Amino acid sequence: MKTEERTFVAIKPDGVKRGLIGKIITRFEDKGFKIVGMKLLQVTPELAAKHYEEHQGKPFYNRLIYYITSSPIVAMVIEGYNAVESVRHIVGATNPLNADVGTIRADFAQIMEYNVIHASDSVQSAEREIGIYFKPEEIYDNWQSMQEIIAYDEERYNQQGL
Repeated sequence: MKTEERTFVAIKPDGVKRGLIGKIITRFEDKGFKIVGMKLLQVTPELAAKHYEEHQGKPFYNRLIYYITSSPIVAMVIEGYNAVESVRHIVGATNPLNADVGTIRADFAQIMEYNVIHASDSVQSAEREIGIYFKPEEIYDNWQSMQEIIAYDEERYNQQGL
């Protein structure tokens, strides 16, 4: 079943530092997803702790917090059909060594600790993460992408008698 969803995506510090922002965003736009929220931000330790609270107490937690706060990230809200699953497929496996050829992590990352990108793993995680990084007024969903306009033009023309 086709379900319109939103998911959270973050281009991590290594992706920003390497100048991969445009290449990564292009992957989602080329697939037809709509970016309804996006910003460049410096993650604070408090924000990082909120995002990664489920990892608190694990051996890698402190390094994770240090890494995500080391430089700006690009945070995005991406919308589309089955967005969570589809975006994770485009992103690839967490460990780049296990990522399918053609995915973002297979193409741009070499090791798991610097895997370029984060994507929500469920609709519930997406809602939580979007709430951490975005205020409701920072999400702009009251516009149509060119793809949506073209897809619905014929219907609108017919309704207008054109």
